[in-house]
Amino acid sequence: MALWDKLRESAKTMQDQLLEKKSELKSGAFRDASMAICALVAAADGQVEPSERQRTASLITTNEVLQNFPAADLQRRFDAYLDKLAADFDFGKVGVMQDIAKVRKKPAEARAVIQIGIVIGGADGHFDETERSVVREACHALGLPPEEFFDL
Repeated sequence: MALWDKLRESAKTMQDQLLEKKSELKSGAFRDASMAICALVAAADGQVEPSERQRTASLITTNEVLQNFPAADLQRRFDAYLDKLAADFDFGKVGVMQDIAKVRKKPAEARAVIQIGIVIGGADGHFDETERSVVREACHALGLPPEEFFDL
């Protein structure tokens, strides 16, 4: 199976798993952690291209699990995280990781945050090494083994 097909299949499986837990994923901490990982994946290479910002924002607003929250609120939070990362990526990343770690004690939410990061990262068919690296870091911040989610 081609890498693209494998990635697309994995992202679809994760999205299906997220949908099964949609009713459990309604906390403010989950909302914030989800937007934090979306921003982190979008800015993984240290830059945020306008096209990538727009594509990720579009994926957020069409993601069924994230529809538990008002789209304007998600957009505002996503933009705020991106602004932090764009201003100073390394310093901004510390704050973003702290918000991701707030769901550490809720295993279903923690796993869902990682799955959202992978779905966002793989949406363009290319989950590159910088994106995988920030997702691995988020796994560690959440106390989850990265190999649970994808081959590293």
